[in-house]
Amino acid sequence: MLSSSSTAVKNLPLKRRLCFLLKLVCFVSSVLIFCEFLIYYVVIIQCRWPNVKGGAHMTEKETSASVLKAMILADTHLLGEIKGHWLDKLRREWQMERSFQTALWLLQPDIVFILGDVFDEGKWSSPQAWADDVRRFRKMFKHSALTELVVIAGNHDIGFHYEMTTYKVNRFEKVFNFTSGKLITRKGINFVLVNSVAMEGDGCAVCRTSEAKLVALSHKLNCSQQKPNHSNKRCSDVEKLPASEPILLQHYPLYRKSDAECTGEDSAPPEEKKIPFKEKYDVLSQEASQKLLWWFQPRLILSGHTHSACEVLHAGKIPEISVPSFSWRNRNNPSFIMGSITPTDFSLQKCFLPFESRVFTIYCAAGALLVILVLAHVQLLTPPFYFAQRLISKHKAV
Repeated sequence: MLSSSSTAVKNLPLKRRLCFLLKLVCFVSSVLIFCEFLIYYVVIIQCRWPNVKGGAHMTEKETSASVLKAMILADTHLLGEIKGHWLDKLRREWQMERSFQTALWLLQPDIVFILGDVFDEGKWSSPQAWADDVRRFRKMFKHSALTELVVIAGNHDIGFHYEMTTYKVNRFEKVFNFTSGKLITRKGINFVLVNSVAMEGDGCAVCRTSEAKLVALSHKLNCSQQKPNHSNKRCSDVEKLPASEPILLQHYPLYRKSDAECTGEDSAPPEEKKIPFKEKYDVLSQEASQKLLWWFQPRLILSGHTHSACEVLHAGKIPEISVPSFSWRNRNNPSFIMGSITPTDFSLQKCFLPFESRVFTIYCAAGALLVILVLAHVQLLTPPFYFAQRLISKHKAV
C-alpha cells in the first residue's frame, strides 16, 4: 500500500505538485493570519462606547469635548524569568499585544487604566529581570500621545504586604509615575489612585505614608464639593478641585464575603463562588474598606485581583466593578471595560476578546481539513465526489 502510494506521488506531474503545495501554503498562511491577527479586529470591532445621559443627543464634537472615553483592564501578569516558560511568554504576550493595539486603533480611548498585577514576578524579580519585564511591557502596551496610560500597583508588582518594601514601591513608582493617594483629573472627572496593598492598617512605613496622602486628598475633595456659600474655616486655604464625586481605582476589591452573588459568563466558576474570601489577601479588610468609603464617598469603584467579573453595591448605593483578567493564561474569555464618563454620570460596557477555545477549534478544524486534502491528493483517500460517482456507475452497470 505504501509503495503504491509513493509511486503515485512520483508519477504526478511536477507542475501539479507545485501547484498543490502552493495551495497548501496559502491555506495554512490564511489560517495563521486570521487566528493570530485578523480575529482581534473581527471581535473588537463589534464593541461600542456606551452612551451616558444626554450623550445620544450630543453632536460628535460635543461628545468628544465632554465625555471621557476610558478603557479599563486588569491583571496582565507578564511572565518573568523564574516561572515563565518562553513559549508561554511568547503566546500570551502576543495575544495581549494584538488585543491592546487593535483596541487602541479601533476604539481610540482617551485614557487607559491597568488595575494592577502588570507583572507576575515583580514581587521578587532582580533589577535585571525587572528591567527586562518593563521593556516588554512598554513594547506590548505602547500608545500614541493622544492616549494616556495609567497603571496601578498590585500585589504581584510590589509584593503582598509582608513582601512589600520601600525599594519595590519606589521602583514601581519610578517606572509608572504612580503614588497612592494620587489624583488624576481629566475633563472635570476625579480619579483617585489607591495602593491597596498598603491598606494593611498595621502602621508600616509605606502604609502610614499612603494613608496620610489619602486623608489629605479626601479633605481636598470634600472641601471642593461644598457649596460656595457654605462657610468652613478648615476649607478656607484648601486648593479647590472639580466638584465631581471621585472614582476609586485600586487592585484589591473592597471587602465582600465571597463571589457568591456575582453573575455573568465571566464571573468565577460555580465551584469557586462560595469559597470565603480572606481579608487582606483576597479583598481589603472591613476596616480599610470602610475607611475608603468614608473618606471619599466615591460614585464608582474599579478593582481587579480576582481575575473574574463581579458587580456589588456598597452601602446600598456605591457600585464596585471587579474587572476580569486581560490574560488568556487566567481566563478563556478575557475582557476589558469601556467607560463613557462625565463629571456627573458614567456608563460602562464590557468588551470581550476572542475566546481561546474558539481559536483552538479553528486550528483543529483547519488541521483536520489539511490532512484530508493531503490524503486525497496522494490518492490514499478517495474524494467524496469521485466516491459517489463510482457508486452511481456501479449501480448503472447492474
